[in-house]
Amino acid sequence: MAEPLPPTRSRIPGSGLAKGLAVTLRTMTKKTVTAQYPDVQPELPPRSRGVIGLFEENCTVCMLCARECPDWCIYIDSHKETVPPAAPGGRERSRNVLDRFAIDFSLCMYCGICIEVCPFDALFWSPEFEYAETDIHELTHERDKLREWMWTVPAPPALDPGAEEPKELAAARKTADKLAAEAATAAEAAELAARTAEQAAQPEPPAGGTTTGPATDETTGTTAGTTTDATTGTTSGTPEPSKPSDPQDGAS
Repeated sequence: MAEPLPPTRSRIPGSGLAKGLAVTLRTMTKKTVTAQYPDVQPELPPRSRGVIGLFEENCTVCMLCARECPDWCIYIDSHKETVPPAAPGGRERSRNVLDRFAIDFSLCMYCGICIEVCPFDALFWSPEFEYAETDIHELTHERDKLREWMWTVPAPPALDPGAEEPKELAAARKTADKLAAEAATAAEAAELAARTAEQAAQPEPPAGGTTTGPATDETTGTTAGTTTDATTGTTSGTPEPSKPSDPQDGAS
């Protein structure tokens, strides 16, 4: 069985008028503030849609922004150039070179579709807004002007501390760690090879007899040395002096 709907509150007649008058009274009591433009520049939000800046180095002339523009206000011209092979024996490749990139701001409706669909991050929003002209034909700005506006684009906001790391940074960090590990392994192998070569370059000991150092007797203070002949295997040395007899031993 369906539950009954909660009863609706009855509106007091004239409540909407009272709310409107309350807003008017609050506005009338506030102090008026006059913007001293153009002597004082306004503080615009960082995501203001003022004008579109072009980062020409990232543009690959894919024409995606011009095709997706609902107003057809983006004009792009390019030509092809042949690139020599990167390695010997490779084949030549062709690439598109940008000749013209212009935006007619008299037609642009600032929807931002061109910025969103650009796969190479070549277009950005700039808060610059002082580009009014007296002639509508002068509102078509070429790539040189768009590049100047690129340097007025604010830096992107910082990521949330709990946000996931971008995939591009994770892939770049993984590649950097892999290259560092390979470099460390190569350095260890080179150090090991240098040690092996150093040990192989050391001279071998002579094939003659082996002489032991002198030995000192702690009782008499005399020193005796022994020499081992490698041919006969006999050992010769200084005989150890006999210990003097104690006269008390004879008396006993």
